[in-house]
Amino acid sequence: MDSSMKDLLCSEFQDTVERCLVRHKSILDVMTKLQESNARINRAIAKAITACGCLKMTASKQRVPQEVSLQELRAYMETHLEGQPCENCLDAIEVELGNHLFYVAGLCNLLNVNLYDVLLKEHQRLSALGIFKFC
Repeated sequence: MDSSMKDLLCSEFQDTVERCLVRHKSILDVMTKLQESNARINRAIAKAITACGCLKMTASKQRVPQEVSLQELRAYMETHLEGQPCENCLDAIEVELGNHLFYVAGLCNLLNVNLYDVLLKEHQRLSALGIFKFC
């Protein structure tokens, strides 16, 4: 998909959110709904682990040798996650991620920010700085 199609998709999504965001139009409502949607994503993942069992989490301290460079660090980092979400859990997670994107787009609309521009600028920063962006 070329960049003009991606821009169009983001613009159409933002326009749809603008038309649908009626009840929670206040910036305060959108900010708190965004926070709530984040909690719902976490809950959907937790339920995949605790209620369904399709995912397993085994967390422990990350063990990284001292002499490892930042570029080599990825090979030593663990996700603490085993398995794949089943169809039902994947659907629930995707729904919650979609709701989250809805409120991100709503926040963009209220602040007069173009979602595609945000994605493009972040992609450019990641491409330029890579892993150093998060140091």
